[in-house]
This record gives sequence, structure tokens and C-alpha cells, in this order.
Amino acid sequence: MIVRIMGEGQLEVADSHLTELNKLDNELLAEMESGDEAGFRRTLHALLDKVRDLGEPLADDSLEPSELILPSPDATLENVKELLGDDGLIPG
Repeated sequence: MIVRIMGEGQLEVADSHLTELNKLDNELLAEMESGDEAGFRRTLHALLDKVRDLGEPLADDSLEPSELILPSPDATLENVKELLGDDGLIPG
């Protein structure tokens, strides 16, 4: 699966890691729903770090369609709420 981190680039992440990423996504969604800004920030960074650790960066000139787009590390809880509505970041 091709994942784009806004403002950083694209990475290829094996589909076998989807369950692990979904766990963090579910935590992030719960923190968004409760308005837990500190928890949201912590979990967003954990999710982005996990994608960076598990993924292989694509070349900067690669134009692959992204199956998943994650917010930048400096995105606010309100920014992400506006982008998602009630959906999570990772398709289940």
C-alpha cells in the first residue's frame, strides 16, 4: 500500500502491517472524539513514526497514487477532524 504523509512524501508499506496501523488509528480516533489534544498529538506522532519505520520511501519523482494520506506531524486535532468527519485515517 502506498502511504503519503502530507508535506513529507510517499512510502510503500506492506499490507501485512495494516492491523498494527489500525490499532494506532483507532486510538487516534478515540482521542479525537474525546477532544484529548495531548493524546491525539502523541498518537499521531506514533502512527507517523510507525509508517516511517515500516515503510520504504518512494523516489521523490515517483507519481504513484496514494491509497492512504496521513496528516503532517504539525496537524491539529481540529484540522484532522475536518478532514475525516467520523472516519479513521486507515481504511478498515
